[in-house]
Amino acid sequence: MTTKILVVDDEQLLEYVIQQRFRQKIRAKEIEFVFAHNGREALEKLAEFPPFDLVLTDINMPEMDGLTLLEKLSQIDNTLKAVVISAYGDMQNIRTAMNRGAFDFLTKPIDFQDMEITIQRALETVKKVRQNLTEFQEVQTQLIQNEKMASVGQLVAGVAHEIYNPVSFIIGNIEHAENYFQELITALNIYQQHCSLNNPEVQTQIDALDLPFLLEDLPLLLNSMKEGTERIRGISTSLRTFSRADSTSKVRFNIHEGIDSSLLILSHRLKAHEGKPEIQVIKDYGEFPQLECYPGQLNQVFLNILANAIDALEEWNSGRSRDEIKANPNKIRIRTFLTDESEKNIKDNSLSHVIISIADNGIGMTEEVKQRVFNHLFTTKSVGKGTGLGLSISRSIVEEKHGGRLSCNSTPGEGTEFIIEIPT
Repeated sequence: MTTKILVVDDEQLLEYVIQQRFRQKIRAKEIEFVFAHNGREALEKLAEFPPFDLVLTDINMPEMDGLTLLEKLSQIDNTLKAVVISAYGDMQNIRTAMNRGAFDFLTKPIDFQDMEITIQRALETVKKVRQNLTEFQEVQTQLIQNEKMASVGQLVAGVAHEIYNPVSFIIGNIEHAENYFQELITALNIYQQHCSLNNPEVQTQIDALDLPFLLEDLPLLLNSMKEGTERIRGISTSLRTFSRADSTSKVRFNIHEGIDSSLLILSHRLKAHEGKPEIQVIKDYGEFPQLECYPGQLNQVFLNILANAIDALEEWNSGRSRDEIKANPNKIRIRTFLTDESEKNIKDNSLSHVIISIADNGIGMTEEVKQRVFNHLFTTKSVGKGTGLGLSISRSIVEEKHGGRLSCNSTPGEGTEFIIEIPT
């Protein structure tokens, strides 16, 4: 990767000398120098061509001097190092610069051998600082992920457990009630066949009960209750599938059950309510054996990506009329398939992959957003609506935990597709 250095000095001669001194490294694309002539122009360059690794700045310049620039650098990138340049007799300003965070200083006339050594030392420090920061962010992300998964998993598992027990009790009793009512109906039919119904009081009660309708509707009523409780038990099972704890090693898992359980968790956001249109989910599941993986963590990936798709569609809807939404309704398409042999050989000559594609037909992403979407703490959502950790955690789970790949395809106005590849 090319090292990018910003040189800030109002002397044109310095620019020429630096380009000549470092011409071999510039041609080899080891170093790229960007030049500015004062602090204000330097800030523009920093915003226009990020990221930079080092700033070499003169102290005494028009419009904005080097000391003022130093104060602003930490606000832009606290890992960015600065080396100040000034006359040897200007030690007071040099001391002030060092107190304001300068990494080192060079005196004029510049000793270019000393400059090369100073630049090398500064770049090594920047590299080490950024590496430590990356490692810290990875640990922080992992801790947040573990805490999030534990809290969500405990909550969902607790709810699933509380639902499952009473529903099982109701289902068991409905079966007994069916038997009891069937026996009563049989006894009543026998009574009607062999006993006189000429008693006015009995006939009045039969008419009041609408007995024929009651006998016809009661089995249907019990069957409807039984079907409803079975559906609740299915929801409980899906919740337990989503919240299942991972073992220290991978286990065989039906990823379609994981996707379905994630959709269940988000079902309230998929339905039409309070002026929000329905989001259609189109599932195109392939046929392949269970995948060896960490189920709970993969479920978290599915949940993160699906929630982002819903967010994108809701944002899209906010700028559309009812007629526009009706003409082009919200859709999330989920496809799963196993790579064929030709794709397998092209990829790595050994493993086939399970592919999970989750695509929406929302507003899509710009190229800039797409390049940063997996970055730690990056989010396009307003304050309080997103931490910027979901996709960063998801990539870590897919690539580091499962040896797979998580990628994104998106075009503004044409929706977004996330592709999860897991080796079998």
